[in-house]
Amino acid sequence: MAREVTVAAIQAAFGPDLSANFDTVEALVREAARQGAQVILPPELFQSIYFPTRQDPKWFETAFPAGEHPCVRALAALAKELGVVIPISFFEKDGPHFFNSVAIADADGAILGVYRKSHIPDGPGYQEKYYFRPGDTGFKAWRTKHGTIGVGICWDQWYPEAARAMVLEGAEILLYPTAIGSEPYDETLDTHERWRRVMQGHAVANAVPIIAANRIGEEDNDGTRQRYYGHSFAADHTGEIAASLGEDAEGVIVARFDLDEIAVYRAEWGFFRDRRTDLYGDTLT
Repeated sequence: MAREVTVAAIQAAFGPDLSANFDTVEALVREAARQGAQVILPPELFQSIYFPTRQDPKWFETAFPAGEHPCVRALAALAKELGVVIPISFFEKDGPHFFNSVAIADADGAILGVYRKSHIPDGPGYQEKYYFRPGDTGFKAWRTKHGTIGVGICWDQWYPEAARAMVLEGAEILLYPTAIGSEPYDETLDTHERWRRVMQGHAVANAVPIIAANRIGEEDNDGTRQRYYGHSFAADHTGEIAASLGEDAEGVIVARFDLDEIAVYRAEWGFFRDRRTDLYGDTLT
């Protein structure tokens, strides 16, 4: 019997109220599950506005350990209720350290572990180095009830090494929760096409489906305004877009993949067979 999995991404606008944002995500998770989704991806840091547009120490008060974060606990319970897998993006506090993290809730509600964002951006509108340490978990493949998944976070999606590492660990699907949109230094710049293309390239080079979930709308962070361009999508293992949303639509996308068929395709193309790791060493540092 073929191993098939149905994957969904959530796209929505978020404000300053955690409770309202959670209600939005819960409703869309339920809608995705109603449409048959087994793995459901919310966007990056959906608990609030995307606060790294500026530096303000008040946001450190919104970080919690994984086991204590209200959204992690609530979405883990929802994952159990619906029998779905949910990678949960959250602001993590670990002692005196802070991370941009994802907790992996399996279909029984168990938290399989945490991935901490490895690549931390620092530029106009995306001042994450003020808030987050570089992740120390390395890249993971999580063996869930509905397949083995790899999860990167936003800026990670630009790095081919991250995608390759997760597939080498056994990931059958890659998921990227995201918060990306306008560039304050150039209001005419729209990067959504190149943002998609780089991940479609990861799909092709690793023969793996990729799903990215982004937020939408304009947010006001105490006078700093930024607009998020949506365009959440799912690409198949050849890089073709299987499902997508536009720049303003709130909702879910759903795509189904035959993991056994994709595994055969990956073996036939030989991308992993023909790697020359003996030649790469000097270029990897």
